[in-house]
Amino acid sequence: MEEPAGAEEIGVVEQVSVHRADEGHTYGARDGFVACAGIAHAVGVTDVARDGCAAGAVFSAAEALETSRLSRCVALGVAYDGAPFAGFARQAESHVTTVQGELERVLSVLYRRAVDTVCAGRTDAGVHALGQVVSFDLTEEEFASRPLRTLMKSMNALVDERITVTCAEERPAGFSARFDATSREYRYFIATGNARPVLIARSVWHLRGAPLDVDAMNTAARFLVGEHDFKSFCVASSALHLEGEGRSTCRRVIEADVRSTHVMGTPVVEVRIVGNAFLHSMIRIIVGTLVAVGQGRRDASWVADVLAARDRTAAGETAPACGLTFWSVRY
Repeated sequence: MEEPAGAEEIGVVEQVSVHRADEGHTYGARDGFVACAGIAHAVGVTDVARDGCAAGAVFSAAEALETSRLSRCVALGVAYDGAPFAGFARQAESHVTTVQGELERVLSVLYRRAVDTVCAGRTDAGVHALGQVVSFDLTEEEFASRPLRTLMKSMNALVDERITVTCAEERPAGFSARFDATSREYRYFIATGNARPVLIARSVWHLRGAPLDVDAMNTAARFLVGEHDFKSFCVASSALHLEGEGRSTCRRVIEADVRSTHVMGTPVVEVRIVGNAFLHSMIRIIVGTLVAVGQGRRDASWVADVLAARDRTAAGETAPACGLTFWSVRY
């Protein structure tokens, strides 16, 4: 998506249509937010790990029989404030609060059984989402028992108040929010003013007045576009694990740009990355690397050297989780 030149308010959004497959109704969604899988024309989004998005619920024999009849698929658009959660993926420890755990808790109440969910992108602890997509399967009877509009209302009434379901849509049988995604978009926000950004403090990295050269950061970001080995931009232990399983650290970045803008009247620098998938903490390490360029500590061409090094120590710091938002998904 091409952004207009100059700073502008992100909070002002345009309405687009979201098609509901089962009834032909439409619901409003925000421009730039591909909340549900069927929004073909909406503008296309921490880490997107390819493991663990689907929770491994243990079913009883009766539930196992029920799952054999699952023939209807529902996709939810989900947004959340990531600050209070230990990431998206459900944890083994029951006392740890996660986004997936909350969603599945509510679904189990509504459908009176454990409901397995699949996410488009497994966000880390503290990372936010505007355009997460979560899919799950239902039986014909379950699907008929609760219209999608009612499902949305019920979930929003029962789920943690830091989570909201923004839309619900039926998808074809076999749809996966994870595997059917063609690209994901993330945005990272950096506040550079001297004043503490009190209204948006939970969703930005405050560099406390440190100026950033946005043009230099944009030049550096262009080195990231294309298919590359991003091992330098991956948590070292995660890269070793992938290599140990014979899996690649190559990923494809489709778009990468940096601009100055405003959020709720606060000047910020926005880093936007679109790719097919991402390694562990890849976006946050990219941001930390671009900040080193923006602060004049490194030349823009240094990013090419970081890519070639295939070594985490060659790259910049890992930016804090609070500034990152999973923005949207394309299918």
